[in-house]
Amino acid sequence: MESPIFPEDYVLDGTTKKVILKIIEKKKKFDLLKRRHILIMWCTIFTTFCYFLWLYKQIAIPYSHSFAVMFSVYVEESINLYILLYIIGVFGYMNVLRQKRDKAEKEFHDLRCEFIDKSKDLFGNSETWNRRHEMYNKLKDFYDINLFHQAK
Repeated sequence: MESPIFPEDYVLDGTTKKVILKIIEKKKKFDLLKRRHILIMWCTIFTTFCYFLWLYKQIAIPYSHSFAVMFSVYVEESINLYILLYIIGVFGYMNVLRQKRDKAEKEFHDLRCEFIDKSKDLFGNSETWNRRHEMYNKLKDFYDINLFHQAK
């Protein structure tokens, strides 16, 4: 998986390349989980909003004179149970994705910080040390990975 990040005239050892490719892989995984979480979160919000709006118009307004009648009309329709279970399931899935996203972010950040800490060892000679900023800038441009500083 040679990419434009590693120019031909730039000499890196295999370990450094593997670590950088692993950082890119972790970043892609984090970005994918982040997008999925946001998508499911908005689906949950939209579905819940539409369901409660429908309940308000179909049950709350016509039967507002008695809570017992409202409750019996709500329970009478089995579709309400299925929609409620669907919303609870999507909410649970959203929380699972949030936990996965947080774990992926932590793994990415830890690996990135470890690379930054060990960069003096990985870029041993002065030629690669002086040219590493070119690769770091390409990583920043292509993948939004900052290897200059440990701060997020």
